[in-house]
Amino acid sequence: MGSQAPINVLLVSFPAQGHINPLLRLGKRLAAKGLFVTFTTTERTGKDMRKANGITDKVTPLGDGFLKFEFFEDGWADDDPRRQNLSDFLSQLELVGKQVLPQMIKKHAEAKRPISCIINNPFFPWVSDVAAEHGIPSTMLWIQSGAVFTAYYHYFHKLVPFPSQTDPYIDVQLPCIPLLKYNEIPEFLHPFSPFPFLGTLVLEQFKNLSKPFCILMDTFEELEHDYINYISNFLHIRPVGPLFRSPKALDTSIRGDFMKTDDCIEWLNSKPAASVLYISFGSIVYVPQEQVDEIAYGLLDSEITFLWVLKPPNRDMGLKSHDLPDGFFEKTGNRGKVVQWSPQEEVLAHPSVSCFLTHCGWNSSMETLTLGVPVLTFPAWGDQVTNAKFLVDVFGVGIRLGYNQSENKLITRDEIKKCLLEATVGPKAEELKQNALKWKRAAEAAVADGGSSVCNLDAFVEDIVKTGNSVNII
Repeated sequence: MGSQAPINVLLVSFPAQGHINPLLRLGKRLAAKGLFVTFTTTERTGKDMRKANGITDKVTPLGDGFLKFEFFEDGWADDDPRRQNLSDFLSQLELVGKQVLPQMIKKHAEAKRPISCIINNPFFPWVSDVAAEHGIPSTMLWIQSGAVFTAYYHYFHKLVPFPSQTDPYIDVQLPCIPLLKYNEIPEFLHPFSPFPFLGTLVLEQFKNLSKPFCILMDTFEELEHDYINYISNFLHIRPVGPLFRSPKALDTSIRGDFMKTDDCIEWLNSKPAASVLYISFGSIVYVPQEQVDEIAYGLLDSEITFLWVLKPPNRDMGLKSHDLPDGFFEKTGNRGKVVQWSPQEEVLAHPSVSCFLTHCGWNSSMETLTLGVPVLTFPAWGDQVTNAKFLVDVFGVGIRLGYNQSENKLITRDEIKKCLLEATVGPKAEELKQNALKWKRAAEAAVADGGSSVCNLDAFVEDIVKTGNSVNII
């Protein structure tokens, strides 16, 4: 007797923590709505995810649907020195991915579970080519802000002047967006960027935007209404964030972390409400040792209570682990805790946390806005410098501490102490907190039943089901 297989969606992620987390969160949401979701990235990353989170390669029931991980070998030995060159590694992933993906598509079709939609994230623009070649609808999950998307779109189509080698210090005026200074645009687009090939790579995705049938964004309409509205004149945009705010019933044990999280919740439980500064620079950013020293002395001088995530450097970077000044732990005692990795969403949601010193990656920015925590901005590169501008000047939840790493400017302990105190006590701290709580309420409304992001995700699922049913009858 004929029956209908669940609609099968394939998620293909670049193997970095900040890319995997939002795409996996989306996958869990789609599975909960009754889809069969296959999540793939490299086997090397898969090993880390298995170790850190205990995930398996088995099919896992989730809500009304299922989630399965399928990892692929990237073709290089774990200790291959070429991994230190991100540009070479990206070329290798494209080479391997263009062979692996068609095999996966074939395998799923033979198992009577054909893929109805393929979703990728930026840095893997070739995925939409493979989908198009196989006649499979595709979409992209944009994992940065709508404002940053607008900037890339205008740069790619040469709609407004941007800084160039001949004129590197010009400001950029985009429609609906406050004026961006030369050091506030997405930094991969600036001629001084140390990572110009990453700008080129993201722009490859913009070259390919005719292929995805829509673009999902990990943001929400209430936060970025003007930019989403504007860019919707050219493209089909669906904001579905904040994706980390999973519906209560969703399994939170399925995570994309590469490292086991350290237990710091018990320590936070022992602290008074709104008394702890949380510090984390994400999974990739490496803060120079000299700057780490200044932060440490700033913490000592301000006598503020803190939880500091000091992650070991990425294994492919060939960098040294950080040292803290002599006597640091003795002097801070129980008012400070340093860990290698933390369950960030739980930390930011904890009542004892008052402020977040952040590198302003978009995942961290969304989490802090959604959980109502003010910030001290300390961006390094990429979209972080633009996010910092918005957190401070547009969303009104932050104080600017640093600009970006390519400016090579040391932020001194005195400056750090001054900003820490301003952000945690007094009238400015209260103003930041009120603004943060306003965004928290807006984010909660977006992901509540009938909220803007929930409606956008439901409409997206309907689209997939429509196209999927035409091929999924066994």
